[in-house]
Amino acid sequence: MSVALGLVLALLTAFGSVAGFLYKFRGARSAPQVELRRPIRSTILLFRSPVYLLGVAIGLSSWVVHVGALALAPISLAQATVAGGLVLLTVVANRLFGIEVTRREWIGVTLTAAGLAALAATLDGDAHSAHSHYATGTLTLFLLATAGGGLLVAAVFSRRAIALAVAAGFEWAASDTSIKALSAHLGALGAGVLVQPLALVIFLASMIGLLISARSLQLGEAVPMIALTSVAANLTTIAAGPIVFGEPLPAGQVALVVRLLAFALVVVAAALTPPPMHAPVET
Repeated sequence: MSVALGLVLALLTAFGSVAGFLYKFRGARSAPQVELRRPIRSTILLFRSPVYLLGVAIGLSSWVVHVGALALAPISLAQATVAGGLVLLTVVANRLFGIEVTRREWIGVTLTAAGLAALAATLDGDAHSAHSHYATGTLTLFLLATAGGGLLVAAVFSRRAIALAVAAGFEWAASDTSIKALSAHLGALGAGVLVQPLALVIFLASMIGLLISARSLQLGEAVPMIALTSVAANLTTIAAGPIVFGEPLPAGQVALVVRLLAFALVVVAAALTPPPMHAPVET
């Protein structure tokens, strides 16, 4: 029952994340240009936009629900469910926000959701427990590679919207993985988890990801940027399941092949989603 509740929360997370992202897109477009070298000033300017602030508030509510999902369900299963909800992106963007969605974007996002759903379908062996235990050394290396990789990509490709969208996803993957790890201490520490080092990692990775994502939304279009950030975050966090938390890989060769094909499908779909390259639009 706890895993089932976690998956319900993951679905709610998916919708809230999409809606919050689209409001942040509108707010970022009307805000002054984000300067990654001046993070505090840029964050303050972004938060002066009421629309952006609304998107952050919706995203924060979604994040709280996401914490519950990660605490109750295996991390790979929860993230696959959240990522499968990515198919909502095109519908919400087009129907509720009036954003034009090209056929290429419809196909790319739909294929992405299908690939991530296939990942979820091969996780039968993972759904028996929350799989919250981890080795400190493995977790540390994973977080350094993920968060550090995101910072490196953002620094090297600071003017490329696609690269920034992926970098933001890496930062949020570091945050999500830390949330899952911290949930293992909730029973013993209670509110004391708020003063653990992982709590600081969650805060910093979330805020850095928020800033990098805002810049990607200023340079690129809504649907491809949101899709790429979601794919980078979800695939990386799904990978944390077996790497960090020891979640079992699929039993049997067929399930393993399906999972590998699903990963390939997501990668192809992510490559298909961005529109043809054009000069970035400065704000």
